[in-house]
Amino acid sequence: MFRRRRSADVGQDWDEEPVSREEYGDEFDEPAEEEQSEEAPRAEGGPWDAGEPYPARERVDLGSLHVPVGPDHEIQLVMADQHGAWVTVRHGESEVQVQAFAAARRGALWDDVRGEIADEVRRAGGESEERPGPFGVELMAQVPAELGQPAAGDAEGGAAEVGGEGFRLVRFVGVDGPRWFLRGLFSGPAAVGGEAASTLEEVLRDMVVVRGEHPVPPRDILELRLPPEAQQALEEHAAAAEETRFGTDLNPFERGPEFTETR
Repeated sequence: MFRRRRSADVGQDWDEEPVSREEYGDEFDEPAEEEQSEEAPRAEGGPWDAGEPYPARERVDLGSLHVPVGPDHEIQLVMADQHGAWVTVRHGESEVQVQAFAAARRGALWDDVRGEIADEVRRAGGESEERPGPFGVELMAQVPAELGQPAAGDAEGGAAEVGGEGFRLVRFVGVDGPRWFLRGLFSGPAAVGGEAASTLEEVLRDMVVVRGEHPVPPRDILELRLPPEAQQALEEHAAAAEETRFGTDLNPFERGPEFTETR
């Protein structure tokens, strides 16, 4: 199942129509054999760069991120007018929010970004600590319960919006790749790690990052987009809903299809 939601505040509830996997057509990509190197994928696993050997499996092409598809998780592309875009993968009550950023050819971002996130968490009234994890050094953080979505347009991912009372646990992970940096934010039971996080960690590890050859300043977010088939399906569904809404032969007590896009 895949959804798009558009928001300047992901803290509110969303009522959007899911787009089924069948509507994507060929945009679910299994890497073609001719595109795969004869070399075996690296033993330590992904996330993968599009230019290196990686395991063939069904993935949805969202531009800079090709995300594994499976029956146990839901994928959403979140478009925020002021903060760019990110991918949310949800499994049960857990989710991971993922963004890919441009990086320099030399040097890693995660060490610096991790410190910047810790500073932002502290300024927001929370606390954090580093610990080893499946992707290397992670940052566990206690943040205000109603803390808004980390700023998607900045690799720092600062936790700047605070509201409500109480705290919740989140887990930040970072992966430095060739000319890109991938950041994930786990929340819900997956923030603790272990069995609750295994499905989402597997999805993150099997993502493919498409950096592209065009110049992008370091720390700028890499473009995410809906596959053409999904965009067309959403537009057709919205048009059908509009036509049904203004039709003259409707049963006034029968609820028709709905689509909500929030900006």
